[in-house]
Formats: sequence, structure tokens, C-alpha cells
Amino acid sequence: MTNKKVGIMGGSFNPIHHGHLVVANEVLNIYNFDEIIFVPAGIPPHKNGLKTNPWDRYMMVQIATVSNDRFTVSDIEIKRTGKSYTLDTLIQFREMYPDTEFYFITGMDAVIDLPNWHEPDKLLKLCKFIAVSRPGIDKDVIENKIKEIKDTLNGHIELMQVPMLQISSTDIRERIKNGISAKYLLPETVEQYIIKNKLYR
Repeated sequence: MTNKKVGIMGGSFNPIHHGHLVVANEVLNIYNFDEIIFVPAGIPPHKNGLKTNPWDRYMMVQIATVSNDRFTVSDIEIKRTGKSYTLDTLIQFREMYPDTEFYFITGMDAVIDLPNWHEPDKLLKLCKFIAVSRPGIDKDVIENKIKEIKDTLNGHIELMQVPMLQISSTDIRERIKNGISAKYLLPETVEQYIIKNKLYR
């Protein structure tokens, strides 16, 4: 019998912005999780390295989530040497938090690409997935694709539509690089951290 329901929100968070926080809060409320753990990626296997210091990304997530007592931040992937595979992270979390039901929260595009993840069949035995989708996307098409993946990998995947804000970390980095204000796209405390530490210049 599981005692807790915990959501895991992974990502590069480079930087974290209001879109990430809106999604996390909506999922927290709808699923009534005990906790959502934000896991900034160390060395993501699908990206050609992140130029930003991982501890800066970790600190920005800490700053952005500190006001919500059901949000926590883990440095589990940042401390790991080598590439950060979600499977390894889930194995560690299962050891650290027994009797906990885990849900991995990620974007719909990432879930559709799940067959290309590292050992996805093992991953889906360790947690359930919540595929976050924006309203306006053809739900029938997405549901059919997710059904194919569920049938192939024998996992539990739920589709959830969230009013995600049209904000991207890439756009924020480009704005800062070009001297354009990113105000109101991310928490003010995170913006101040970026300015103070001269990130993305």
C-alpha cells in the first residue's frame, strides 16, 4: 500500500519560468499530490550540453519554488556523473522513498518520443506518466499516439490539458543575450539572480 503520491518534474530549467510553475501547480491541484519534486537535469542525454552551470539552474529553481510548501527541488541528477537518465533517477527515488507512488510530469512531445528514451519499458514499471498538453491540440490524434505507446510498452500514461503559458526558456535566453527585458516571463527573483550572476550574456 502506498502512503504518498509524488509528482516528478524533470527538465533543464534553463531558466525556470512561469510556464513551468503554472503546469506544476495545476497538476498538483488536480492530482492532489503530496509533493512535486523538481529535478534539474545534469547532463541530459538528448541535448548537446548545457552551457549554464548546473548549480545556477538548481538555485533558480530553488528561488522560484520556495513559496510553495509542496514544491521541493532535488540535486540528484546534478550530482551524478555522466549523462542523466530518467530511469536512474527513478530507481534512486524508489530506494529513497519506499511506499510512494510516482508520476513523471512532462510535455506531450516528450511522451510521444518515449520509445526512444533509455529503457522506457523499465521506466514505465517504476512510475506513471502525465503527458501535459496545451488546449487547441487535436486530442484524438494525441490519444491515439499515446495508446500505441501504452500498448507497446505496457505502461500507464495519462493525458492532461493545462492552460500553459506561451513562454520558452530559449526565448528568455535570447532576450537576455540581446539586452531585451524578460520581465514578467519568469519570477522576479529568478530574473534578479540572472542579472546578478550575468547569466546568458
